[in-house]
Amino acid sequence: MFDIAVIGAGPAGYSAALNARKREKSVVVIGQNTGWLTKAELIENYPGMPAISGQEMLCIMRRQAQDMGAQLRPGVVHQIIAMDESFAMSLGADFIEAKKVILCTGAKQPRLLPGEEKLLGRGVSYCGTCDGMLYRGKHVAVIAQGPEAVHEANFLASLCASVTYFGSKDEALDPRVTVRSEKVESILGDMHVSGLTAGGEDLPFDGVFIFRETMALSSLIPGLEMDGAFIRVDRQMKTSIPGVYAAGDCTGLPLQVAKAVGEGCIAALAAAKELK
Repeated sequence: MFDIAVIGAGPAGYSAALNARKREKSVVVIGQNTGWLTKAELIENYPGMPAISGQEMLCIMRRQAQDMGAQLRPGVVHQIIAMDESFAMSLGADFIEAKKVILCTGAKQPRLLPGEEKLLGRGVSYCGTCDGMLYRGKHVAVIAQGPEAVHEANFLASLCASVTYFGSKDEALDPRVTVRSEKVESILGDMHVSGLTAGGEDLPFDGVFIFRETMALSSLIPGLEMDGAFIRVDRQMKTSIPGVYAAGDCTGLPLQVAKAVGEGCIAALAAAKELK
């Protein structure tokens, strides 16, 4: 078990990891090397790093966090479950446990498909290796919006009667996977998934697996209070859920690296203090 799990590998996440390690707390940073900062060609307003690209800045921060002893785990957290005195996070087929959680997920939140939230856990899943066995011999759809989609679709192809992949054709896909290019418009079903609508056509499926680079906060951890699209926090970066903090772009404007780094520091110090 880790003392602190940081969800998000950006400036806020790395700042939180550094400051938690300075307080001798065990830290894991979970995230992908994605986000708007990776595409920024030039950043000129961050003190001490003049005229640097976003990718270079992230590399420096990542290396510093690793050198300080933070563990890095690439991937997307699908769900956070609050237990008595800790939190369990599903990362693919693995679970990571930590006493405190700092959300540094960024401002970009995926737009849920109609029917997705209602049918989550009733035919809608975000993890093929977790839930694939429930669909042995059945017909499933994979909505590919993230890098893990190909691997998960191939795994499902070994179990399911058919796998239909909605996304760009990839040479690494199992030949048993059928690829369709239509955009998925909605997920169908009442008490359980019955299919989906794509390209104006209703298609029957027993289950729908969705793989994105980020998770919607509403499905990541229940009970999280929001201010519009952003997480509500206090001056210590505490959220409405005890033991869960948030920092960076996910807490609101301005969307600046300096703000993210400062909030990551505050969240880590507050979490480390509570751990004492």
